[in-house]
Amino acid sequence: MKLVETKPKFPDTDKVTINLGLVDLAQMDLLVAEGFYTNRTDFVRTAIRNQLQQHGDAIRQTVTRKRFVMGMQRYTKAELEASVAAGEQLDIHVLGLATIDDDVTPELARAAIASLQVLGAFFAPAAVKSALADRIHS
Repeated sequence: MKLVETKPKFPDTDKVTINLGLVDLAQMDLLVAEGFYTNRTDFVRTAIRNQLQQHGDAIRQTVTRKRFVMGMQRYTKAELEASVAAGEQLDIHVLGLATIDDDVTPELARAAIASLQVLGAFFAPAAVKSALADRIHS
């Protein structure tokens, strides 16, 4: 019998709720009705992507200046243990998704992580999040 290792599935989207004025909403609905967009979500996603593209240089400069890792960054027990063994603490800066594996203890997380800033989503065991609460910056 072959064992298949499964990796946890993390969401690649998150829900955002916004309030729009009735005139703006009506104009958006008009564009959807006229076939410019398939639905309201398509309109909003397109508008957001256009703004992100317009500010792309500023985003790249800030990511570089603040030393953010873009995308998904996973922290394993072995990596955190190696950091502690080397007498180092990590300053984690992630733009996207940061995860800490389920087998990481709160004590190891505190010993290995000096600060944590995640713009996006952060997944870790509840006890680890609690242990790092004073080190998490938004």
